[in-house]
Amino acid sequence: QVIKVYSEDETSRALEVPGDVTARDVCQLLILKNHYVDDHSWTLFEQLPHTGLGRAIEDHELLVEVQSNWVMEEENKLYFRKNYAKYEFFKNPLRFFPDHMISFPSETNAAVSHSAILQMFLSSSTYPEIHGYLHAKEQGKKSWKKLYFLLRRSGLYFSTKGTSKEPRHLQFFCEFSNSDMYMSLTGKKISGAPTNYGFCFKPNKSGGTRDLKQLCADDEQSRTCWMTAIRLLKYGMQLYQNYMQPYQGRSGCSPLTPMRSISENSLVAMDFSGHRSRIIENPTEALSVAVEEGLAWRRRGCLRLNSHSSPIAMSNMGMSIHRSQSWFHHKISREEAQRLILQHGLVDG
Repeated sequence: QVIKVYSEDETSRALEVPGDVTARDVCQLLILKNHYVDDHSWTLFEQLPHTGLGRAIEDHELLVEVQSNWVMEEENKLYFRKNYAKYEFFKNPLRFFPDHMISFPSETNAAVSHSAILQMFLSSSTYPEIHGYLHAKEQGKKSWKKLYFLLRRSGLYFSTKGTSKEPRHLQFFCEFSNSDMYMSLTGKKISGAPTNYGFCFKPNKSGGTRDLKQLCADDEQSRTCWMTAIRLLKYGMQLYQNYMQPYQGRSGCSPLTPMRSISENSLVAMDFSGHRSRIIENPTEALSVAVEEGLAWRRRGCLRLNSHSSPIAMSNMGMSIHRSQSWFHHKISREEAQRLILQHGLVDG
C-alpha cells in the first residue's frame, strides 16, 4: 500500500509499505531516510482539515486501519513531526492529574503517591475516577451545555443533577472501543465552542460531523487531564509497552536518554578525526557525534538547494540552516505560533 506523509513545511513523501505496518515502523523508516536522530519523540499525526480535527496516532496502530476510516472527499493527511508530550505523563504524572480532578476508590488509602496513580490506571482491578465540568455540544443542535462529567472504567458519564454521583443521576455519554479521540485544531471557528480547548470522539465508521461527540474544557490543563486519562483507559498497558519498547534489551539505558534508531543497532559510532580511527564507547559522545552528522547532512542539503537559487539565497546560509530545524517556523502569525506551542502540551522547552 502506498501512503503519503507530509512534513511541517507541507512537502510530502510517498512510501510503499506492507499492510501490517505500524505508525512506529513508518516513523523509523522516515528517520532513516531523512538522516534524523531518533530521540523517540517522532510521531505520525492524522489531520482532518474538513472538520478541523487532529490527533497523534499511537505507535502500535496499523496505518491501513487508520486510512480505512477516511472518507474520500475529506482529503485527510498524515504528518510526520515531533511530539515531546507523547509519553510525558509516565515521567511526570503530577502535572497531568491535578488533585481536584482525580479521586480514588474508597478502599484505597487517601494518601496516594503520584507514581502509584499510573499503576492504578494500568491495573485491571482499580481505576481512578476523573471528574469535573465540561461543555458538551447537544446532539443535532448548535448550542453547548455545561455539565459535570465523570470518567470511569465503563465509560464517560455526566450528571443530570449538579455534581451528584448517584447512579440514578448519571447518564452515559460514550465509550471508546469503537471511536478515536481528536483535538480541535481550529478552536471556536468551526464548532462554535465556548472556549478554544475542544476535543471530541469520532466513531471509526462515521457518517460525518453529526456523529461526533464534542466536548470543550475551560483550560488547557483540564483538557490534557481528560485526554490523557482516556488514552490510558483505552489502551492501558499497551501505552506503557510503546513507551518502553525503544529501551528494552539495552542495559543501562535510561528512557530519558535519546538513543539511535533501532534499525541502526548493527552500526557503531566512529571517530576519524585523529591519525587513527577509534570506536566511540561513551554513549553521550556518540549521541553528540550523531547530532553533528545530522546537522552537517542538512547543511550540505541546504548548499545543494541554494546552488540552484539566487545569490541572495546563497548569502543567507544562516537562514537555510535554520529552515532545516524542526523548531524553526519562518514568518508565521501569532495564532499559528500559539497553536504550535499548545500542540506540544505541558513540556518544558
